[in-house]
Amino acid sequence: MTQPGEFYQRDRTIQPPAFTPDYKTSVARSPRYSMISLQNSVSEITGPRFGHSDIDAGDNDLLTNYAKAGESPIGERIILHGRVLNENACPVPNTLVEIWQANAGGRYRHKKDTYLAPIDPNFGGCGRTLTDENGYFFFRTVKPGAYPWRNMVNNWRPAHIHVSVFGSGFVQRLITQCYFEGDPLIPICPIVQTIPDPDAIEQLTAKLDLNATIPLDSIAYKFDIVLRGRRSTLFENRLEGN
Repeated sequence: MTQPGEFYQRDRTIQPPAFTPDYKTSVARSPRYSMISLQNSVSEITGPRFGHSDIDAGDNDLLTNYAKAGESPIGERIILHGRVLNENACPVPNTLVEIWQANAGGRYRHKKDTYLAPIDPNFGGCGRTLTDENGYFFFRTVKPGAYPWRNMVNNWRPAHIHVSVFGSGFVQRLITQCYFEGDPLIPICPIVQTIPDPDAIEQLTAKLDLNATIPLDSIAYKFDIVLRGRRSTLFENRLEGN
């Protein structure tokens, strides 16, 4: 049987352009010259490594990892789960996955976030976990709220969770955002709409998963992360191709 190659040709047509004036921040952030590739050293590629001893048991539970004893965050309790896969749909085990997000009111626990929504004293907004042997990961958290941002007069970010995936070393890090199925703000978000391919936007949208929902407790959403290849998840720090 013919074995597939290690890599597939990049599909650059689904990548958003760096310069998109409707997303005002891109005007200052977009490069003015062609990008260059830098070869990573062996030490950068191979270390430092992450092990199960680096992760505490409750690090992936945002309902409890910052809350006071006997208390919990305010908001819709959800489970975000999925698998990290390569371009051949094979699992990527022992990969560090981190998330950070706003609380249910749409506010981050960050000193520079001045949105008028209150800080939730029982919600830290970040968590981490390692994928298992099947590439599987899950987080318990609350569904983040939408929030306004100073792009145009009346722009709002859809509910979203930031997701970071590490390779075998710190320099092998990919960052993306996960949205939620059915959110009416997705089609009108200037950041989302920089992506020219509707299928690529779908890949950034977590789907309702009633099979994984815990009755009377938490609604589940499924979000698979695909590394490289034509079906790869878009990563905001790898716009030149995954």
